[in-house]
Amino acid sequence: MKNFLRWPALIFYYTLARWLPRADYPLGNTFKLVRGLTCRCIFEKCGKNINIEKGAYFGFGKHVIIGDDSGIGINARIPGTITIGNQVMMSSEVVILSISHQITDTTKPMCTQGFIDMKPVHIEDDVLIGMRAIIMPGITIGTGSVIGAGAVVTKDIPPCEC
Repeated sequence: MKNFLRWPALIFYYTLARWLPRADYPLGNTFKLVRGLTCRCIFEKCGKNINIEKGAYFGFGKHVIIGDDSGIGINARIPGTITIGNQVMMSSEVVILSISHQITDTTKPMCTQGFIDMKPVHIEDDVLIGMRAIIMPGITIGTGSVIGAGAVVTKDIPPCEC
């Protein structure tokens, strides 16, 4: 049933639900619910009480997993293979990449080298990702981590030992 609903849900999301007002606006809980229910038909797996904010982009969303009480921020871009744990807070305009350009052959122009293989990104539980942070392909962000606004994450972040 879910595969049958994926395409209509994608069309509905990108033509209407994505543009509904933010969750903190009047009637915001209704808009949050509409986006959340739509994404349940799109994502590989959805937890309870998720918040997909206005303008969030996730490509086809087929390989997105999001845990309980987690959110994708306003105008965030998370195309690719992404696992988001429980109680993850993602701010506005975060970019999470799981693919990048191939640039290893110096004898060829970069634009002709194609892309690297998909490298999944894993965000564990209880993580805060600040506004406009960028997370590069293949990264794991450990439980309890805080990624500051504007950070570019190029290496794994171990779990917080707080």
